[in-house]
Amino acid sequence: MVASLIPATNVGTLAERTPELPLRTKLAFGFGDFGQGLLWNIVAAFLLVFYTDVAMLPVAAVGTLFFCARILDAGFDTFVGLLVDRTRSRWGRARPYFLFATAPVAVLFVLTFWAPPWNVGARLAWAVATFGIFGLAFSLITIPYNALMPMITERPRERFQLSGLRSAGTSLSVILATAGLIPLVDWLGRGDRKAGFLSVALIAAGIFTAIMLNLFVNCRETVPHVEAGRPKGVWRDIHAMLRNRAWVVVSVFTFLNFVRFGALLSVTAYFAINVLHKPWMISVLLPAVSGTLLLGSVIAPPYLRRLGMRRAVTLALAASIAMTTFLPLLEQRPQAFLALYLAAQTCLGLTMTAIFAMAAETVDYHEHMFGIRDEGLLSAGISFALKVGTALGSAVIAYGLAYAHYAPTQVTTGVAHMIRGLYYVPAIGVTLLQILCIQFYPSIPRPAARPCIANSKTPSRR
Repeated sequence: MVASLIPATNVGTLAERTPELPLRTKLAFGFGDFGQGLLWNIVAAFLLVFYTDVAMLPVAAVGTLFFCARILDAGFDTFVGLLVDRTRSRWGRARPYFLFATAPVAVLFVLTFWAPPWNVGARLAWAVATFGIFGLAFSLITIPYNALMPMITERPRERFQLSGLRSAGTSLSVILATAGLIPLVDWLGRGDRKAGFLSVALIAAGIFTAIMLNLFVNCRETVPHVEAGRPKGVWRDIHAMLRNRAWVVVSVFTFLNFVRFGALLSVTAYFAINVLHKPWMISVLLPAVSGTLLLGSVIAPPYLRRLGMRRAVTLALAASIAMTTFLPLLEQRPQAFLALYLAAQTCLGLTMTAIFAMAAETVDYHEHMFGIRDEGLLSAGISFALKVGTALGSAVIAYGLAYAHYAPTQVTTGVAHMIRGLYYVPAIGVTLLQILCIQFYPSIPRPAARPCIANSKTPSRR
């Protein structure tokens, strides 16, 4: 799949450039996505429901808030990416952010799930402030984390392993955030959902803090930050990023993936309650997204290596579309519906692992083209696509519900039909666009051989 287009030099082979990663580093990296994913997936899956059904905010206003806040912090991602590439510390370029940004993010997350006893206008202002600032602060964690993989290894085999572990971490975070959240909210709140959501937010924030500090301790940066060919100026860095074909394809693919993912997480609770008329399926359908991602993370590394990125992803997406089109016929047969749903989501889980691997490969492609790596900026660009995609997916659901005049106390037949359409149409349409997008993904050259930081006479402090 990956052809070496750059001749090796006498400074060392690929295996000699960076040391083998110990198991603790691999596990710390994978669980890093569990930590940040726990917060992200609670917000993605339940903040819309919290705002409309618990804080009692108008659904159209919430849809606008989701979209505008995500666009704002997605734009902020570019600034954070440039900042990471220019960070010089005794801990490296990405790790300082895990140390210093974790506590503010945890506090802001808890405040986002507090519904103050004020009037509607004041509650909406609180939601705008807390959710908006939380999104900006969260970028200080996600961008350094996304940039970390190409900083700790250049071996394709280890990158596939790390991508699989990261998918597993994502999967576990969605399972915990979706399967256990509502029962835990009800148990801790004892009938008071405001208190229940706040208690769950405190627990999740504590787990997040412990995991991110563990990531800081165990994932050290060993790949040199190559910048010998760096042009002067931020705009030239951005211009070079836009000329990186691999990055453009992965960013568009990621955007489309998270339009679908954001819509699915936002609409599933409404779909289970108002279309399937089985609220218990919320705790099955949403965790299934992640359970299948966990299965996909095991299957994906050998599958991607054997078939190559383009072919493997295309086949997985096509299979998912074929199965999703039959789901409406099985809505009255829960067991058959769940079986086909799980199979379709497993195929999509394979492509999620592929995104993580491709994101790391865009750094190698950038070095091949421009002589610089810019892990932070490239990760920020892909994170921008992720956040805008999730925002658009969530906003589509909110605006669709508003258009159908959704009210939690009275769901008409017309509203139920709208929810059904919002559940299926984005899933199929966006996946078709992903198939088209992946056909433009280029072959990625391996980076030129060079000594690793640990064996170089150049000090690691920059």
